[in-house]
Amino acid sequence: MVPPIVIIGAGPTGLGCAYRLTELGHTNWILLERSPNVGGLSYTHVDENGFLWDLGGHVLFSHYAYFDKAVDEALERGFVRAVGEETMPSWCHHQRESWVWMRDRFIPYPLQNNIHRLPPEDLEVCLDGLVDITRTPIPPESIEDFGGWIQAKFGAGLSSVFMTPYNEKVWGFPPATMGHGWMGERVATVDLKHVLRNLVHGRDQKSWGPNVTFRFPARGGTGAIWAGMAALFPPGKIRLECDVESVDPVGKSIRLVGGEVIEFSHLVSTMPADHLVRRIEGLPALPPLAPRFIHSSTHVVGLGLGGTPPSHLQGKCWMYFPEPTVPFYRVTLFSHYAPANVPKPGEQWSLMCEVTETAFRPAPGGGEREEVIAACLRGLRDIKFVGESVPVLSTFHRRLEYGYPTPFKGRDDLVHQVDDALRPHGVFSRGRFGAWKYEVANQDHSFMCVCVWVCGVVALD
Repeated sequence: MVPPIVIIGAGPTGLGCAYRLTELGHTNWILLERSPNVGGLSYTHVDENGFLWDLGGHVLFSHYAYFDKAVDEALERGFVRAVGEETMPSWCHHQRESWVWMRDRFIPYPLQNNIHRLPPEDLEVCLDGLVDITRTPIPPESIEDFGGWIQAKFGAGLSSVFMTPYNEKVWGFPPATMGHGWMGERVATVDLKHVLRNLVHGRDQKSWGPNVTFRFPARGGTGAIWAGMAALFPPGKIRLECDVESVDPVGKSIRLVGGEVIEFSHLVSTMPADHLVRRIEGLPALPPLAPRFIHSSTHVVGLGLGGTPPSHLQGKCWMYFPEPTVPFYRVTLFSHYAPANVPKPGEQWSLMCEVTETAFRPAPGGGEREEVIAACLRGLRDIKFVGESVPVLSTFHRRLEYGYPTPFKGRDDLVHQVDDALRPHGVFSRGRFGAWKYEVANQDHSFMCVCVWVCGVVALD
């Protein structure tokens, strides 16, 4: 009997691989997941008080019609099967309302297109920098890192006022330690003519980016999509609470914690690349590469609140915070995404904060749950997002050891070295942390990254 295709990890990448195999009628596969739930970083937690919490500020937007079709099927057919209900859930559709909060004011995202909202002293510094780089551009060949890229694209003013402090806060590392080939559609560059027109007319420019519109499940959070997708597969194809102890690419086998050995014809691993190479047997050059991978951790803090959001937050989706006066780099008005994200819509609301932790940027209170929650609540009260009298009905905290795959200097050479060693043995490290490429790690990218590969493998079989 031909060994199965083995998939490690039931996040969007692993489930995408399983979905495509199933669609093509290929039944000889198995998916192993370490946790008791599917979804990975796209899982949704329901706390003891009935508030829903995603593991970060996820929104669903897509570059691919195939992905759209798949998640529609997962939510509208699979989720009903997963929860045993007859009522089909629907989507909430949103126009993005994302803002930067700094200098005690809201500025539309992306800030670099809306600097007319800054105080005069900051505006002058930003304009000076933009004029300088327009008159004397920095040659692309002289840019060595992300910090240099910021200076070249935005000038010294915007760099010091916003771009550098915000990126240090979200990544947890100085931009000068990071590579600069990953940005793509992730960072909006700036056009001085557009900035000046916006300044003259006092006009906001908000429509940049692929997620200017997005949708969100009306029930069940982001995790409803992936629980629904898992429910589309035949029983027994997904094995939960299976932790991988070692991988032998040459012998084409996996050993699980507990001793069980599973042979494979091909392996798609979505575990973090450093975890995978650390577990490799038979290719002695790979395990020593594990410490070279750099990542940040994320603390997700949820606050379930009584009443309704204050007027200045009504309708907003998420907000960015570059200043050091608050610990979080992003806050999501999670109850706005779907009324059912709180147990009593209209009487309750919820905010979700994200805090970075690295060795360079420690989390508040050493990362202890109560300390991080207290720091976030204190910060929200200080900036008048949560009034002193607003009741806190529920709190949530989850530390994600793997929050962001850092695009560190030398990243591309390292991941290519690992891929070149594993690919000849039919082993593929893919997904947000499997490929270690933040720039193509949204849910749609992660889902789609193995679909073409699946077609090729099935054709060969």
